[in-house]
Amino acid sequence: MKLESMKNQSFPSVSYEQWNKKAEESLKGKTVDSLKRKTYEQIQLNPLYTRENVNSSNDYTQYPGLGDFRRGISPLGYLSTPWKIAQKLSTENVSDLKDKLYQALKKGQNAISFQLNEGLVTNVESFSELLKDIYTKFPFSIHAEVWQKEILSFLSKLAETNKGDKAKISGFIASDPIGLLVQKGGLVKTISETYDDWANVISSASEQFPHLKTIYVDSTVYHNGGGNAVQELAAAIATGVYHIEELLKRGLSIEKILSKIVFGFSIGANFFMETAKLRAARLIWRKVTEAYGASESLGKMVIFAETSRFTKTVYDPYVNMLRAGNEAFAAVLGGVQYLHVSSFDETFNKQTEFSERIARNTQLILKEESHLHRVVDPGGGSYYIEHLTTELATKAWEMFLEIEENEGIFAVLKSGWLQGEILSIKEQRMKDVFTRKQSIIGTNIYANLSEETPSHLGTETEEKESAYRETVEPILQERLAEPYERLRKQAEKLHPVVGLICIGELKKHKARADFMAGFFAAGGIKTDRSAGLEANSDVLSFIEETKYSHYALCGSDEQYAQYGADLVKFIKEKYPNIHIFMAGKPNNKEQANLTAAGIDEFVHVKSNCYATLSNLLKGLEAEQDAK
Repeated sequence: MKLESMKNQSFPSVSYEQWNKKAEESLKGKTVDSLKRKTYEQIQLNPLYTRENVNSSNDYTQYPGLGDFRRGISPLGYLSTPWKIAQKLSTENVSDLKDKLYQALKKGQNAISFQLNEGLVTNVESFSELLKDIYTKFPFSIHAEVWQKEILSFLSKLAETNKGDKAKISGFIASDPIGLLVQKGGLVKTISETYDDWANVISSASEQFPHLKTIYVDSTVYHNGGGNAVQELAAAIATGVYHIEELLKRGLSIEKILSKIVFGFSIGANFFMETAKLRAARLIWRKVTEAYGASESLGKMVIFAETSRFTKTVYDPYVNMLRAGNEAFAAVLGGVQYLHVSSFDETFNKQTEFSERIARNTQLILKEESHLHRVVDPGGGSYYIEHLTTELATKAWEMFLEIEENEGIFAVLKSGWLQGEILSIKEQRMKDVFTRKQSIIGTNIYANLSEETPSHLGTETEEKESAYRETVEPILQERLAEPYERLRKQAEKLHPVVGLICIGELKKHKARADFMAGFFAAGGIKTDRSAGLEANSDVLSFIEETKYSHYALCGSDEQYAQYGADLVKFIKEKYPNIHIFMAGKPNNKEQANLTAAGIDEFVHVKSNCYATLSNLLKGLEAEQDAK
């Protein structure tokens, strides 16, 4: 082809119908509709999105920093105001924290952020020593929980002692009584008394620190309790509205309240959903603030985001780096103002210098190497992301209105309605993890039994104080992997092994033997694989040599149909007490025959892996206790 004719070439446009026809040809009899999936938010995901999916409104044509702020709160996005690298450092004492914090600030962190605990909130002198050189140079990013009043008092005394300009103190040192109530299950004062005290703290702080935000909306408690994105958004917005209403009653102006609010979100594994969640949050909040008659500038949602604890694992912990990187990327695309990336070992260990550095560098790579701070709303205009944003906002708004119709967030927590809604979604998630429909790499799939087991395991539960005067049913903050991790810990005491009886030549049994090895590994159960066994006598020899209490037959459907029942009868006659699994799912008639012959359980891709392994370990434990 000559150069001139190449210049005149054009690319023909392709219609959706043409694409659909071509796609169905590749699906070998299935339709494109068979690829559609429903999320936990009951949003249908399509295999392809086009302009038609967003043509119902012109919202996707908005510009950043304008309109409903779905595209961000600044016209130039991170170009004018990069997100703050706000790694929450964790130590038990002020001395260690100072070393960590100053090192982090030298190496890329640009916000004062740490996890509060009793050891850090001791006296103004140690607090002053920690912050005296940096408190006006970097913004704060602190979820103060129950220590807000003390921290703000310390900060005030620090500024007065050092003659610092309180107007230069920025960021947030904020608290959320509703979030604390949900997480801990109670408050030491009634809700009315709590807001009375809190209103005084906020008013005092506003006078002293005009640029410091003090009102927090913590939606992480719903995320880490297993809720979906719609529930997180609805609960967050309802909490924000509850804060507004309660503080208005106590004399604060709407302008002051809105200027002091920060929203906190956890970012999970569903990349596009999490990006859309943050965009939808801004959209809904702008709608709420408009209803209060607030100006455009006061309708801008400030977001602190952290990578999800719910998605992290104890086993194969280095995979947590990849999870956190994915979640951090989604958060940045969603348009956050502050970001914390969790350390890969936070589920079982005190953070180390190495793990903290890797977490911080994850953000620096996104910023300095991927140049995400040089693009304004990179997800904007994507038909998929825009469609998800609108769908999430619509569903979350409907749920928010339902909460309001039931007298608000506090009332639905007192009644237990919201906890029940979130538990329902968590149970769906757990079912998918138990059946391995949802994979957790290194935990319920591709488990590595040779890795060293971390010493700490367990659910992150909050101790319930008897002194609580306001109580609700707390939302258990449990990671998705914890049930399997408890199985692994249980297996360490029992050292269980399942013998794999591999029938015939390699190509007949290998796929199912591999499947069974992976299936049992999810519970910390090792497997001992036989060679390809042809004769019944070979099978008996393998059992006699190994003497396990559990075996699994691994062969082809044809082999099962031909002589599976006879083989099982033969084994059970000799060893009536052993438990025999069969890899695969024969038809109902064959299953009945095999069960009658002595098969105890059929294991296949749709099996409840967790239930099977849990029952196996319980049985072994009972046998061991009986000896």
